Amino acid sequence: MEKIGFIGLGIMGTPMAGHLIAAGYPAYLHTVGEVPPSLVAAGGIACRSAAEVAAQADIVIIMVPDTPHVEAVLFGENGVAESISAGKVVVDMSSISPVATQEFAQKIEALGADYIDAPVSGGDVGAKAASLTIMCGGKDSVFERVRPLFEKMGKNITLVGEAGAGQITKVANQIIVALTIEAVGEALLLASKAGADPARVRQALMGGFANSRILEVHGERMIKRNFAPGFRIALHQKDLNLALSTARTLGLSLPNTATCQELFNSCAARGGDAWDHSGMVRALELMANFEIGQSA
Repeated sequence: MEKIGFIGLGIMGTPMAGHLIAAGYPAYLHTVGEVPPSLVAAGGIACRSAAEVAAQADIVIIMVPDTPHVEAVLFGENGVAESISAGKVVVDMSSISPVATQEFAQKIEALGADYIDAPVSGGDVGAKAASLTIMCGGKDSVFERVRPLFEKMGKNITLVGEAGAGQITKVANQIIVALTIEAVGEALLLASKAGADPARVRQALMGGFANSRILEVHGERMIKRNFAPGFRIALHQKDLNLALSTARTLGLSLPNTATCQELFNSCAARGGDAWDHSGMVRALELMANFEIGQSA
């Protein structure tokens, strides 16, 4: 079996790496702080640096928060680039800049290795259930080599195009998610202020064309006032920043994306950057001076 490296063992990376170890892959692990003892107990091998992981593994997977973190893992001191060699593959499953991704791919390929960008959607629930959606950019042959690993972590796995295409797809995904959260928030706020029971309104809408996973999951969060961290607002802000900066580069205007970013910014300014992204509704409620579920 291919020897796997996994760098970045946070809320997403830990269960993802766990699935690979459970499938029998030899796994070399590195993260900020201590490698989770549960992964070591399952057979994972803790490494002192990204360079050590790259020296041992055939396929190196990266799952870290943002573009600068990926750059540091790849090209910083004791980074992957110090030990990567011909025949190996770097798979970046983080959600980062599509433009930077193309640059990183070129640098890694110049060292003789291959590169796939493969950001995911599904959050920590999908990571734990191995049901992530995985959006990939890279060469067909490299994608087919890595596909068996993806199948241990996700269900909907698509090669979209060349390097960077996976990241563009993830940006598009985050636009749709943000705008849908905002739409669900507006709808439930309107219904509640008009005197309707928002829980029953949601139930009725779930049987019609307005139904969505976001209405189902985040609509319930809004009604129950449960904004405990799932996918944090701060991370969604980062993704919308990528969308807006990419749009500027392409000469596009994304007005509704910009509105959602302003609503996230309003939440973050009130200490809500760690709320689940369904907490965007709090910004709408503050403008309305009314909360979903409040007596009209």
